[in-house]
Amino acid sequence: MLHGRDDECRAIRGLLDGITDGGGSLLLHGEPGSGRTALVGHAHRHVEGHTTTVLAGTGLAEEAGLPYAGLQRLLDPLLDRAAALPKEHRHLLRRALGGQDCPSDRQLALSMAVLGLLAAAARDRPLLVTMDDVDRGDPQTGRVLAFVARRLRRVPVVVLLTADLTASIDGIAAHRLRPLTGQESAAVLTDRLRLRSERQGGVVDHDRLPERPAPPAVAALGVVGGGNPQALVDLADVLTPGQWRAEEPLPTAPPTDGALARSYRARLDRLSPSTRRLLLLAALDEEYGPAAPTRAVRAAVEGLAPAEVGGLVRVEPGGVTFHQPLVRALVVAGAPLAQRRAAHRLLAGALDPHGQRLRRAMHLAAAAAGADPALATELEEAATAATGDWSTASAALCRAAELSDDPGRTAARLLSAAHYAWAAGQPGQARLLLDRLRGVGGAVAVEGRAALLRGELELRCDAAADASATLLAAADGLAGTDRFLALTGLVRAGEAVCFGGDQYRYAEVGRRAAALRRPDDPPVMELMSCLVAGVAATLRGDHERAGPALRRAVVLGGRLTGPSLTPTALACAAAAGLVVAVDGAAHRLAERAVALARERGELSMLSRALELRAVAEYWLGRHKTAAETSREGLRVARATGQTNCANVHLGMLAVLAAVRADRDTSLRRIREIGEAPTPGSRPHALAGWALAVLDLVDGRHAEAAARLASLARLGTGRGQVLVQVMATPYLVEAAAHLAHRPAATAALAVFDRWASSTASPLRRALSARCHALLAPRGSAEVERQFLTALRLHPAEAGAFERARTELLFGQELRRSRRPRDARGHLHRARETFTLLGVGCWGEQATAELRAAGESVGPPDLPAARLLTGQQLRIAQLVAQGATNREIAARMFLSTRTVDHHLRNVFHRLGIRSRTELARAFADEPHAGRRR
Repeated sequence: MLHGRDDECRAIRGLLDGITDGGGSLLLHGEPGSGRTALVGHAHRHVEGHTTTVLAGTGLAEEAGLPYAGLQRLLDPLLDRAAALPKEHRHLLRRALGGQDCPSDRQLALSMAVLGLLAAAARDRPLLVTMDDVDRGDPQTGRVLAFVARRLRRVPVVVLLTADLTASIDGIAAHRLRPLTGQESAAVLTDRLRLRSERQGGVVDHDRLPERPAPPAVAALGVVGGGNPQALVDLADVLTPGQWRAEEPLPTAPPTDGALARSYRARLDRLSPSTRRLLLLAALDEEYGPAAPTRAVRAAVEGLAPAEVGGLVRVEPGGVTFHQPLVRALVVAGAPLAQRRAAHRLLAGALDPHGQRLRRAMHLAAAAAGADPALATELEEAATAATGDWSTASAALCRAAELSDDPGRTAARLLSAAHYAWAAGQPGQARLLLDRLRGVGGAVAVEGRAALLRGELELRCDAAADASATLLAAADGLAGTDRFLALTGLVRAGEAVCFGGDQYRYAEVGRRAAALRRPDDPPVMELMSCLVAGVAATLRGDHERAGPALRRAVVLGGRLTGPSLTPTALACAAAAGLVVAVDGAAHRLAERAVALARERGELSMLSRALELRAVAEYWLGRHKTAAETSREGLRVARATGQTNCANVHLGMLAVLAAVRADRDTSLRRIREIGEAPTPGSRPHALAGWALAVLDLVDGRHAEAAARLASLARLGTGRGQVLVQVMATPYLVEAAAHLAHRPAATAALAVFDRWASSTASPLRRALSARCHALLAPRGSAEVERQFLTALRLHPAEAGAFERARTELLFGQELRRSRRPRDARGHLHRARETFTLLGVGCWGEQATAELRAAGESVGPPDLPAARLLTGQQLRIAQLVAQGATNREIAARMFLSTRTVDHHLRNVFHRLGIRSRTELARAFADEPHAGRRR
């Protein structure tokens, strides 16, 4: 399939399908690899089996100096028809195709001769003429074909030409082939993986190819490919199974021996040595800072005109930009070592040693041979002073390690390079540097810090189940020499045990953190200690100790300044705020963490900060904003290889969609999570929560309750306790329809202890709503708890949850035969759901209002929208007076199945008896019509 080329395919088919009524022409512009040749092939396939003759040619650079060489190859099958041409035209045509050129004053006659030849051939059968890469061949052929292409209105001939982006032919309809979108790139990669698997029997070397590429790999490869189809194909053909799964580092450019590289290499080979030397300067300069070209490159701009004409670079007053990163790699790889070193020295001499210190040091280092301790020190200092450009700083420190003559300095610089690579969102590069570190003699001195980074990479990108052990070991190793780093390791270890669903292990994290704490700790260390102590106390149910510690962490987070103000520290304070239910403060801290991570370019922390902000926005009732935040977090996580973070964002998106009853989106997000997350992990629990909400929307209360109860095993510390606490209102709502509710009662007890320890009106409102749902129907306790919930719901936030409480209270009042009292609550719920755009819940409120005697909304809305086809048919038969046994016989169902469907019908329409159902259908004459 030609992904992303639908418009071009339609244009080609439109010309060919109407060829008998008159021909036409089309020019396809695009860079190498953009799919021009594939579209020509599409045109050829479209006329297969038709009565259409095909003439196909390709412009060859080797024949560009031979006038009409391309035309000769193209028209050779038709030369026997030249006898039908006028004598003058026949003579000119034979002269030109015989290599004798054509006088300038006879060009028009020659072009008319070619048009006449094609028209003569098309009298018998329509003609498709294609010339791929017309701009690469001889210009004379291009001019003649352009002349012909503009004069085909009454001739059954279609001319299809392709050319580079720089070529231009007036008077011909043209399509510029755009880069593929991310979704289209993913489709190309998936197709290529499937084809490769079929060809190789699914087995490659040591491992089996996956059925589909991992989303992080697709996202990263889409960026590397730049939307170029051939670049994606070339990448797909060299990936290992581990790279397809995003388990190994991915290429940073298409392969230099692929089809796209061969195309660009042929263009490079046609350049003069002087132009290639200037191109090398531009390539090396762009490697370390394309935004500010050196004086040497600015001076060389005029000499790069041939490279620009060849479609290799774009030359502007501000500098030189390569169309494809692959071209830059080919230019550098094709230059001799001595020439590269000389170019680096030239560039270094053109840079300011103060204002462009890091770039200058990088060029000097690239020109160096052998160890150079002084230059290594200069590289390290320049990299440390640079802010934001973590990727370049990592490369600088890596080179500094190579130039070092002391194993201890080599190890320290490699570790710093790995840290900078991780900050830049390059976990693969960070792992490679950590692996190199193992073979360095001085690695023992930095072993604890290296283990800390390995543990963080495992937590965000790899097997999170292994991360806690790695991080705890790292904290032990650092406890005697660097308490700050040791405490950082314990905070990360706590994240790991919570992510994996092993909260019972958090007690050990808390004990170790308490042992590290000192009365005179700086604010940032006190913040982390309070976070660990507060979460540990929360997980064991000791909210009296948890609350003050967590609130202290929030306060300290708001006071951070100077070097202590980091995205990591702010994220810790935001996490504390979420656990202690100060949502506004948690959101402000998470927002500051996001802004600071963006400002500093710390991509490794950005996804985590966005995750915390999305959770805060969920509790604040800003569901649409939370979804936007999670989508951004997902993009960042995928682009930086943070698989575990990506799955958390996918889980959150699934929950947010399910809460809005958007089944398709929720299920799609769950499918994207796949089977990778371990059962009991946070993504797995979020997916379970989302599925349970969808069950609840569909009236499958037992299934919803079972899913939510399985999120955690209360009293054991296993499973996702914190996720289950968030989902407890849905668990209670599902269990309210069941006879036995032990799991919901136990979960509500945990929720109550937490909610009562917070100052959050929303949590207490939800607690009261849950107690109302579990109280005996029609009792005074139900009304008292619902009224308490409505009084506690904050007016400034949480409109969705308040509307849900109004809906549930209205349902209870109506079913307790108090329809007049119910209507006000149901009207308010319906109005809020409508304003929020939550159609499913609004329809439930509408159904309840109708059952309470109100005439609202379009008459066919409840039954047509709320019932499945089978449920609707059963409801219609009941309304007509049929018994369950009669319905079972007519629909070939068992009476038990009919009874089950009827209970769901009653719930969805908000009614309690067959009489109410008959009345509802009598009042709604169009209720049975499906939309």
